[in-house]
Amino acid sequence: MQHRETESAEPSGEPFVTFRAMRLEDIQDVMIIEHESFSLPWTEQAFRSELTMNHFARYLMMEVDGVPAGYAGMWTVVDEAHITNIAVRTAYRGRKLGEQLLSALLNVAAAQGLERATLEVRVSNEIARNLYAKMGFREIGIRKGYYSDNNEDAVIMWIDFQDHPQTAGNTEGSV
Repeated sequence: MQHRETESAEPSGEPFVTFRAMRLEDIQDVMIIEHESFSLPWTEQAFRSELTMNHFARYLMMEVDGVPAGYAGMWTVVDEAHITNIAVRTAYRGRKLGEQLLSALLNVAAAQGLERATLEVRVSNEIARNLYAKMGFREIGIRKGYYSDNNEDAVIMWIDFQDHPQTAGNTEGSV
């Protein structure tokens, strides 16, 4: 997995945000974020497998002032990014960090020559759905009973990078 750090320099008083490739030693922090964020959290072994065995997986860590604050992942499938996870620690929510994290992941996808991205999100997750729509994703369908914890439906969302160059226009860096 290639590694290149990217930074988001903020005005004075704002947090210093960095993005880098997830490493095995990040898994303990990822598990904290995972359990804070999802009713069906992935296991530690799932993340180990993603990082060591899945050659199509790309995962980013987001640090705020040097502290792990979020992560995002995707699978690269031909010319598409399938976003698997995006999560921000509870203590860091409400600061537009999820938007920065998603943007960084989409930038990695664009830098790898991918042309579009897709994801599924719970029908009830209005905050995430609003973020994705703000970033240019559009709702294209429903997966009935997608979530096994409560049989909730998932909204399928897509973005074509050529239609939203600002979303994945910075093609610096790869993971």
